[in-house]
Amino acid sequence: MNWAKFKLWWEFYWVHVVLAFIVLAAVLLPLWYLTRLEESVARYIIGFNVISLPSSIINSLIFVFFLYTFQYGGLADISKKKVDPTKINVKFSDVVGLAEPKREAWEIVQLIKDRALLRKIGGKIIRGMVLAGPPGCGKTLLAKAIATEAGVPFLTTSASEFIEVFVGTGAARVRKIFRRARLYAQAHGVCILFIDEIEVIGQKRRFGGAMDGGTSESNSTLNQLLVEMDGLNETDADVVVIAATNANLDILDEALIRPGRLDRTIRVDLPNLKERLDIFEYYAKKLKTDPSIDLARLARKTVQYSPASIENVLKEAALIATRERRELISYKDCVAALDRIELGIAHRVSMTAKEREMTAFHEAGHLVMMYLEHPTRDVFKASIIERGGVLGVVHSVPRGEIILDDSASLYANIKVSLGGYLAEKIKYGVTTEGVGSDFTAAMRHAHWMVWSIGMGESGYVGNYATMPWEHISEDVKKSLNADTNKILRNGMAEVEKTLRAEWPIVERFAGELLKREELDYDEIVEIFKEYGKQPRPLLESA
Repeated sequence: MNWAKFKLWWEFYWVHVVLAFIVLAAVLLPLWYLTRLEESVARYIIGFNVISLPSSIINSLIFVFFLYTFQYGGLADISKKKVDPTKINVKFSDVVGLAEPKREAWEIVQLIKDRALLRKIGGKIIRGMVLAGPPGCGKTLLAKAIATEAGVPFLTTSASEFIEVFVGTGAARVRKIFRRARLYAQAHGVCILFIDEIEVIGQKRRFGGAMDGGTSESNSTLNQLLVEMDGLNETDADVVVIAATNANLDILDEALIRPGRLDRTIRVDLPNLKERLDIFEYYAKKLKTDPSIDLARLARKTVQYSPASIENVLKEAALIATRERRELISYKDCVAALDRIELGIAHRVSMTAKEREMTAFHEAGHLVMMYLEHPTRDVFKASIIERGGVLGVVHSVPRGEIILDDSASLYANIKVSLGGYLAEKIKYGVTTEGVGSDFTAAMRHAHWMVWSIGMGESGYVGNYATMPWEHISEDVKKSLNADTNKILRNGMAEVEKTLRAEWPIVERFAGELLKREELDYDEIVEIFKEYGKQPRPLLESA
């Protein structure tokens, strides 16, 4: 055992050694003393101590408990468990669907493995990187894979564990975990320290003014992190910090992401179509699934799903199959799982025949407009069963990997929102309060188009929504509001024209919803085909 490994061992077990020495001394010294006393006196002392021993132990434990609770981190520290960083065993092959992030991460692995050559030519291993992206995309898994493939220890913590009300506690915890990481690095050459939710302590610092205890503590914790990463405690130990965040990098302090600290960013984004198929195949192998399941079709239906969400779909499908006493997961189970995740649990509420019929026509209006008019989305499901507090729903999914909506897509969103209102009005001459949420969505889109992204007819370009209200002239406000209303009026006229022209289809879908309550994509397509409306092809990504 070399000196570095002995220091690492002593860091973990010095308390055990000291306690063992104290216990040994506490036993041997009294025994030695008793052998030098008369037998009667020794028996009296032994009997008295045996009787008082339980109460002494209880009182000591109570004292130590409250001392630890109020002075040394409290119950939060008591509940923490030590994680053996040498037992992380996640390889790159276990990280499915992250082709680009894995390619970038592999460069880090190679730098760590070739650190001797890097030092020889005068270079240094990077001090840190940020894994940024939506939740559930595999940031933690990728960090573990880097540690496994590089063959170095892996320490993990969450930034929220550093935050306390008492000033100085967070900084002390930062010092403690970096001291431990350096011991591992000295013993093994390199240590990876993974900090999840870095935005908790890495947000921009606030200076000046009256700072409360929380702000002062946050600044103190971040300052200590900056010091530890800056190499002021310079040793020959290489500690690579990998931080993860779901937030925008703009909120992080500039000093934290400057060169020499967290200066490299790896985007871990939502998987594309091929990656989603790989993820479905990976998790399906761990379950008993029907060989006829079309995983490629499920991958097309789960646009903008994270790997964690895809795993959850299959787990939910397994629960559904189990409840129905079947040993294999079917495609129908997967679709039911998607329904539950996207739309919520179905609840059948008591409605009058008129209310149920109006709901059916309302959803039929949305459905027809979505299928016929929207350039980038397709109808996934239509239902008049109450889910999530709404009496009916038309759920849609993107027809491809769409990143940016253009004016045609935004305008189509408005027309789809107005489809339910117009269907009710054409059929009954009156509408229900159920159109309120649709109007909210339509006005939000129209306002965004005109006020924020320059799509109004008046020609005003700029994001006026970000300007103080009093700084915008009344003429500009009137023009922008007029453009917004014109988009809504034009959309209303076009929707009414389309629905009247296709009214037999609206009637058919309303009737089918009243009869079946729910319609899936395949059923919807078949009905449209009866009226000569063919499904549109999927949009191809570059």
